[in-house]
Amino acid sequence: MKLTTHVLDTAHGRPAAGLSLKLTRLSDGMVLKRAITNSDGRVDTPLLEGDSFNFGTYELVFSVGAYFRSLGLALPDPAFLDEIPIRFGISENSHYHVPLLVSPFSFSTYRGS
Repeated sequence: MKLTTHVLDTAHGRPAAGLSLKLTRLSDGMVLKRAITNSDGRVDTPLLEGDSFNFGTYELVFSVGAYFRSLGLALPDPAFLDEIPIRFGISENSHYHVPLLVSPFSFSTYRGS
């Protein structure tokens, strides 16, 4: 039972290394984790696991505007996508994987494995 994520930069065809994200539990607004993706676009440790893995509604916020600016992309002001929030529920004891595929003008997600 754990929660993981990874981010793929579909504009450049590679993992999104160095992208900041945070995980919040919505029932009380508590920020549970802040992380930066590694060279493979993943967080080095699970976002939730063990005793911290509980049923409920959560939100991952990915700082994609800052990521693309760090690559030197000239984004409009304001950027079309800056912070991408993904709200999801955990309702069973299982591995939850929430990937993000992103470009400066689009994104998609799904429940992965």
